[in-house]
Amino acid sequence: MSLNSFGHLFRVTTWGESHGPALGATVDGVPPGVTVDPQLLQFWLDRRKPGQNKFTTQRREADEVEILSGTFEGRTTGTPVQLMIRNTDQRSKDYGDIAEKFRPGHADITYFQKYGIRDYRGGGRSSARETAARVAAGGLARAVLGQLAPSVQIRGYMTQVGPHGINRAAFDDAEIENNPFWSPDAAAAETWAGYLDGLRKSGNSVGAVVEVVARGVPAGLGAPIYGKLDTDLAAAMMSINAVKGVEIGEGMAAAALTGEENADEIFLGNDGQPVYSSNHAGGILGGISTGQEIVVRFAVKPTSSILRPRQTITRTGEATEIVTKGRHDPCVGIRAVPVGEAMMACVILDHLLLHRGQIGNAGGRIGPQEGGNRGGEDESKLP
Repeated sequence: MSLNSFGHLFRVTTWGESHGPALGATVDGVPPGVTVDPQLLQFWLDRRKPGQNKFTTQRREADEVEILSGTFEGRTTGTPVQLMIRNTDQRSKDYGDIAEKFRPGHADITYFQKYGIRDYRGGGRSSARETAARVAAGGLARAVLGQLAPSVQIRGYMTQVGPHGINRAAFDDAEIENNPFWSPDAAAAETWAGYLDGLRKSGNSVGAVVEVVARGVPAGLGAPIYGKLDTDLAAAMMSINAVKGVEIGEGMAAAALTGEENADEIFLGNDGQPVYSSNHAGGILGGISTGQEIVVRFAVKPTSSILRPRQTITRTGEATEIVTKGRHDPCVGIRAVPVGEAMMACVILDHLLLHRGQIGNAGGRIGPQEGGNRGGEDESKLP
């Protein structure tokens, strides 16, 4: 199976299956000399790991990350960093009944149609278990960003579960860590708890919307046409299991706005830097970051593995009924939050490295000029 890698200079290749002995990521393009604390990588993995509350799958995995290469005496060497996470709580017997059946809404049927073979144990490579490797790589990306661009802060949270959304007027950043849903609205989290508890007990599932924001991103990241920052962000988020829609800034809602409403007006701030009246563009114009918050939103479909009987067919084409046993998330969007953060970190770092390699200290200066603006004469604010 090809195409298991993403990124340009900061390049991540993930490997492994849900019920194999281990999974992980090979990360190439990590600059040398970056301090890597395994406990900090573990911190990010612990946010994603299963079995932490009744609203996620009860599979019990420690998700302990091992760094096998690419570091010496706690710092990166510039060579590929190999990250491994062992699987310790597989229950492959839960999937014996579906070995010859295709689960509706799952990748079983398309994997078989493409490859002629499929690992039915938990979905194999198509399982969301693969995202643990991405979170480990994202932790590494955050460590590099901490050295090269310490102003960058990445925060993800849920804004909707099923039909129930947050109240933006009640948005409280400090509340995100206080509930199992990463909700910035305490009242919404309480509503979601009751709603999901009912779905879980009935053997059903529901979708969600996750928002990821990157603050402190320098202006100038991204390239026109085919190297747009939002192009890579959209691809990164869409590659996450169960994601069916991605938007930047206003996204789909921009179609209902007029040009006057949508265009973010520009002013010169007291510090000599541009300031904007709003952020409908989500911090990206023409594929290049503006210096504003980068806002990405993605929709996660309901978990396909449910305890409700569904009609399907067998590998030989016979009609049958299927009930998917095992341990599954009633709302996979909950654990998608740290995954979205990790993908944001990887893409931002990748584009930071690309910018440094192509542009260096060149860049247009905004504000009063002496002798005209020749761009390259200005020292870039990028690290």
